[in-house]
Amino acid sequence: MTGTTFFVLLIVATAVCVIGTMVLWSLVRGPRPVRWLLRFVMIGLCQLTAISVVATWINNDYGLYASWDDLLGRNNAAVAMPGPPADRAKFNHTETGLLDTYFRGRHSALSGQVVVWTPPQYNEARYRHTRFPVVLLLHGVPGGPASWLEHGNMPGDFERLMNARVSHPFILAMPTVDPGGIDTDCTDARNRKVATWMAVDVPELISKKFRTLSGAKGWGVMGFSTGGFCAARLPLAYPKVFAAGAALDPDPLTGDQGVIGDPEVRKRTSPTYMVRHTTAPVGLFLATSAQDRLSPPHYIEQFAQAAAGTPVRTQTLVLPTGGHNYNTWTRLYPAAFSFLSRETSAPTG
Repeated sequence: MTGTTFFVLLIVATAVCVIGTMVLWSLVRGPRPVRWLLRFVMIGLCQLTAISVVATWINNDYGLYASWDDLLGRNNAAVAMPGPPADRAKFNHTETGLLDTYFRGRHSALSGQVVVWTPPQYNEARYRHTRFPVVLLLHGVPGGPASWLEHGNMPGDFERLMNARVSHPFILAMPTVDPGGIDTDCTDARNRKVATWMAVDVPELISKKFRTLSGAKGWGVMGFSTGGFCAARLPLAYPKVFAAGAALDPDPLTGDQGVIGDPEVRKRTSPTYMVRHTTAPVGLFLATSAQDRLSPPHYIEQFAQAAAGTPVRTQTLVLPTGGHNYNTWTRLYPAAFSFLSRETSAPTG
C-alpha cells in the first residue's frame, strides 16, 4: 500500500481511464439512457482513480497507514504480543543494513519494535573500544519506526550530515512510540507506562547490546509530530537519561485533549508546564513552519517564554514555508542534529 509500485499502478490506471473515456465517449451505442449511464460510469472511474492517486500520495508522504489491515482497522489489538526480555532480545540484520528487534521492557511490561543504525565508524577496527552517543528517533502517530526509513530518508540524510561534519556520529535508535497501538504522549498512564518504556527500557536494551556512552550527555532524543512532543517532554521528565531533545513540528506543547482527557493531568504532563517548573539543565531545540496549522509557531513561542529564567537551554526555528510533512521535517535535520551534537558528548574511548 505504501510502495512505489502500487502508486505507479494507480497513476497508470488513471491515465488509462481518462484516455479510454475520451476515446469511447462518442463510440458508446444503445438507447439514450444506457449511453448516459455508461458515460457516467466512465467519469466515475476517472474520478475514483484520480482520488486514489492523491490519497495514496498523501498516505505515502505522511505515513498514515502501513497496510490495508491498518487502513481497514483490522490492526486494533490494544495489547502488543509479548516479546522476550532485553537480555534475550536478538537484533536481526535487515536487507538495508539496519538492526531490528522486538522485546518486552522489564520496567514498563510493554513490548515493541526497535530499529537501530550504527555509524560506519562503529565497526571499524580503530574504533573497537570507542563508545558512541545515542539519539532516539521518535515517529508520529499513526506511524512506526519504519516511517523514518521509508519517508524520513534515514539513515542516509544523517550520514550525509555526519560526513559534512554538521554532526558527530550517533547511534540512531528508532523505538515504537505507542506500544500496543495506545498513544499516551509519552506519559505513564494507568497500565500503559510509555514514558518508562521510552526512558528506561529502551535505553537499557541499547546499552546492553551496543557500545554506548553512559550518562545523560550520551543520550539525546529527536522526533516529529507526536514524536516531537515526546522529544520536548522526555528530557524534562528524565534529565538524568537525556541531555537534549529536538522537537520537529511537535504536537501542541500544552497537551492534547484527544490523548489525555483529564485536564489537570494533561496540564502537568505537558512540556510547557514542565519547563516552567523544572530545575533540569537540559537543551531543547524546537522547530516548525509558519504554515503548519497542526504545529503553529505560537506554541513554540509560548514554550520559549516559559523556559526563560530556567536552566533549560532553548533554540527555536520557524521555517517560512512548509506543511506538517516529511518535506518540512527533513529540512530541519541539519539544525536539529547540529544542536544535538553541541548538547551531547562526541564518541570517546
